Amino acid sequence: MDVFTTKSGRVRGRRAARDPDIVTVLGLPYAAPPFGVRRFREPQPTEPWDGVRDCTAFGPVAPQSAELPGAPSCSPGDEDILTLNIWTPADGPGDLPVLVWIHGGAYVFGSSAQPDFDGTALAGGGLVVVTLNSRLGFEGFGHVPDVDADSDLSDADADGDVPVPGAGTSAAAFPDNRGLLDQIAALEWVRDNISAFGGSPDRVTLAGQSSGATSVACLTVADRARGLFRRAVLHSAVNAFATMEQAARTTAEVAAAAGVPATRAGLLAAPPEALVAATDRVCERYAQDPGSGQRHYDPAIYGPVADGVLLTADPLEALAAGAGGAVELLVCHTTEEYWLLDAVGSSAKITSEEQLASFAADFGLPASLVEGHRERLPDAPLLDVYLSLYSGLLFAEYSTRLAEAHALAGGRAFLARFDRRRDRAGGRVRAWHCADIPFAFGNLHEESVHFLVGGPPGAADQELSRRMAGAWAEFATHGEPGWAPLDGPAGSGATVRVWRTEAEEEADAARRSGGARRAEGVRRAEDDRGAEHGFRDLWRTAGLPLLAP
Repeated sequence: MDVFTTKSGRVRGRRAARDPDIVTVLGLPYAAPPFGVRRFREPQPTEPWDGVRDCTAFGPVAPQSAELPGAPSCSPGDEDILTLNIWTPADGPGDLPVLVWIHGGAYVFGSSAQPDFDGTALAGGGLVVVTLNSRLGFEGFGHVPDVDADSDLSDADADGDVPVPGAGTSAAAFPDNRGLLDQIAALEWVRDNISAFGGSPDRVTLAGQSSGATSVACLTVADRARGLFRRAVLHSAVNAFATMEQAARTTAEVAAAAGVPATRAGLLAAPPEALVAATDRVCERYAQDPGSGQRHYDPAIYGPVADGVLLTADPLEALAAGAGGAVELLVCHTTEEYWLLDAVGSSAKITSEEQLASFAADFGLPASLVEGHRERLPDAPLLDVYLSLYSGLLFAEYSTRLAEAHALAGGRAFLARFDRRRDRAGGRVRAWHCADIPFAFGNLHEESVHFLVGGPPGAADQELSRRMAGAWAEFATHGEPGWAPLDGPAGSGATVRVWRTEAEEEADAARRSGGARRAEGVRRAEDDRGAEHGFRDLWRTAGLPLLAP
């Protein structure tokens, strides 16, 4: 009987469908439901229970409007959203390395129940895998004003008398970055309980992709998360970090769209689903207005905030100042990130010279950077020039600089790029945003990921998946993914792993030199001057503007 004892009570899991030697425990609460008296507050401990709690199904997802393939959708009234899931070897030796996963989704959608994130294969490789849900959208990242001048709302909320830490000090009662605080609470739960599931609390690796990767970067530099993990994996970290003033402006916009005052009382009066709908309306307004500036191109309005409490600076700046400490980093990005956002229709279509010039002006990109991309893509349509620029601006260059900053500050950092592509009837399958994650998790068989990876996998894809999952496991276990750490800026001779199938490696070696394939896809970064490798020399000359959501 697969029963485990946590500090809150006993839980029952089940054997994984794909591998009976793996036990999965799903929907296990790590904090109390963050609604009612707890809404907009720090996460609170879950109430203990008697008997054995059945944990054989995923928990509810955070309020959102997205409906994702193969994953449950949000249901209004489902409040027990702060849950996690565990995959662990049934007869493991104990003291296993732990990998904790934070999903992406622009801080407004997604969940740990997505089939991409099934931990069975990684657990089969000797890890204890934990995935989690946290608050999203306004619930997780919206700024709640410290004081309502026209409100008599007290910290002893009328909804009940549950004691809340911070009561009596308004700044602490309704903190910013609540989604990040949830993630810290989950890590604290792992520290206190994971040994019961065969994992070591001293061998935790925190991993994430896209907004999840930037969350990982934030926690890497946050004092409050210090000591909760020793290694971090960041795939396609997004360049988006808000000041308090920017976060307050977003609150005003969302409150207006919801038809409530931008006050603590007004926001509490709006149900979570109303703020989700208001967020969608604000984003749509930006998408429809080409004159609205940076948010027009990809209207994502939430993100971590420099609140002066949890975070004081963008993670890139903080890592450069040495705030990453002894945490070891493994950073990866895909080589054609933004093509996914274009394919799913979430970004602006830039097809004229005038539009491209406006894009560059809105982000302060120098003409030399734009022209450099044109020269590298001489036969590409103008849309591809825009997508390549935006890929670097939002994901690829930011991710690379996170690794570089940590290494140059004395930390240990490894860098990789995902460049696997396929040709199929109807067009090319690109190495775009999110395509790398099913490979690293070993979940290529899931039908819901076939859009991302270009259809059912072949033998070469499965072999690449085994190598990528193995690199994660080796990094989490030993701190060595299989290649050397950065010894300087990528592009100055540092070693970079390029993830491709073996056939792609052979073809690339033949194209470059007519010689043999480079061993295991490792190359010196001075070779990485082609379009598929992020235009590093152009970005180094131009500089990277740090963006806000």
